Formats: sequence, structure tokens, C-alpha cells
Amino acid sequence: MAPLIVAVSPEQPREDRVRRAVETLRAGGVAALPTETFYGLAADAFHREAVARLNALKGKAEDEPILLLLADASQVPLVAGDLPPAFSKMAEVFWPGPLTLVVPARGDLPREVTGGRGTVGIRVPGLALPRRVAEMLGRPITGISANLHREPPCRTAEEVVRAFERGVDLILDGGPATGGAPSTILDLTGLRPKVLRHGIVPDQALAVFLPDLE
Repeated sequence: MAPLIVAVSPEQPREDRVRRAVETLRAGGVAALPTETFYGLAADAFHREAVARLNALKGKAEDEPILLLLADASQVPLVAGDLPPAFSKMAEVFWPGPLTLVVPARGDLPREVTGGRGTVGIRVPGLALPRRVAEMLGRPITGISANLHREPPCRTAEEVVRAFERGVDLILDGGPATGGAPSTILDLTGLRPKVLRHGIVPDQALAVFLPDLE
């Protein structure tokens, strides 16, 4: 069945549009929505069947982790374990924004999210829409890019429809996403912080606060 498409303002989303997305996620569904980079696929991070379905939709390996989008820093304890010393400063400076921080995961976080690695990538996105969905849901949502594995990420609702003829239940159409570089992924779980994916936040900006950055 083709996905339901609902127009929404990504910066000032109407509550009824956000509620519709939340109802979809609570029922174990998958929704596509814009972030400050590309469109992402959102599922309830604690709904194992929904996250497994999302993995199958993407055609990705089950041992590859899925990053999560948070309403704000208050949701960090829901998914993260003991936080590295550098976490607080990096979150304070770069959130909301396109910096994903990899930290130890809580033991009860589904393996479908962590890929069995014991860590989780989290961020508070710069765009209001995904933050509001996570806030109304009451827990983080998945933020994996809306594209088939190894294909270019989608920038519009129309591209999401073409990529996923079936399997996505709802698309929140917020117009074209900015595109460009993806979020930067910074791993804080090792002996030294390490950039796993170069993205919007440049290494030089991170090195100001992390002199031992790899």
C-alpha cells in the first residue's frame, strides 16, 4: 500500500500532524520525515519489530547500528549508559545540530538499534519536526537516512515514495531537505575521541574542545 503523505512545516509543525506521526510509530509503523540534512526513516527505538522492519526496508545488515534522534538532552538516559567525560561539553555546544555522538548504550536498548555493538549514536537534531515527534512519543526515534542501502539519500517526499513503494506507512512532507553533507559522527567510547563520519560539523570545530581528537 502506498504511504500516506501529510504536508507539514518542518520548523513549526502543527500538533495534529505530529500526533499522526506519533500514532503511526506507537502502532509499530515507519514514518519518513525531513531532518536538517536529508529525509530520515523514523520508528520507535524500543519497538523491536518496527526497527527490524526498518532494517529490512533499507536492505542493510542487521549488525549495522541505527542512530537515534532525541527531543532534547533529557532523553539521553533512556538510551545511553555511562557517559564519557567529553559528552556533556559536546552536547552543550553542538546540540541541537548535526553532530551524532556515539556513547555506551543502555543494556535494554534493542539489539536491532545497536547492532550488538554495545554503543548507540544519538543526536538532538537542529530541525524542530523530529524533535517534536520524539517529544510527543516520549522516547527517541530512529533517524536512519531514507534510502535503500548504498543508494543516495532522499531530499524530498517524492524521492522517498520512489525509493519505497511499500513499507513506509506515513511521509511527513516538509518540502525539500537541505541535503549536502550528512551529520558528523563522533565516537566518544574509545581511549581517544574519533570521527567516524565526516559531515557538516568540521573536524576543526570539534578539535577546539577535543585536543586529542583522532
